[in-house]
Amino acid sequence: MARNLILLAFVSVLVSGCIYVEECERVRDDGPDRAYMAAARKAPAQLLRHVVLFKFTPDTTAREIRRIENAFSALPSRIDAIYDFEWGTDVSVEDRQKGFTHCFVVTFRSEADRARYIPHPAHQEFGDLVGPHLDDVLVVDYWAK
Repeated sequence: MARNLILLAFVSVLVSGCIYVEECERVRDDGPDRAYMAAARKAPAQLLRHVVLFKFTPDTTAREIRRIENAFSALPSRIDAIYDFEWGTDVSVEDRQKGFTHCFVVTFRSEADRARYIPHPAHQEFGDLVGPHLDDVLVVDYWAK
């Protein structure tokens, strides 16, 4: 009798586990993963990266730098030619950054999108904001491989 109860309990756990897995799979298939995969399929074959490095003047305050970071980060919502955007501050241990502390990567689908970005009023406005605080700037564009 005890053996039958143990077997019944085991089968119940097994069956409920299978039902749970099925429900998880179904929910996952209808959730964000599906949207992500659809977006990934629509990604362009090649992407144009626009890498911008900033070296701020010694008198630029932390508050001014934060304002610049926020302004640059707002550009993707203001310029539809931008496909993707990311940024960060230097954390290298090699001590070869030559005073450049901030890296911004703006991604475009095409050269035409980059050509719309450069003269865009929001980009020009950002340039007016950051310009007085730059000791140096380095820009490199490349096609991602």
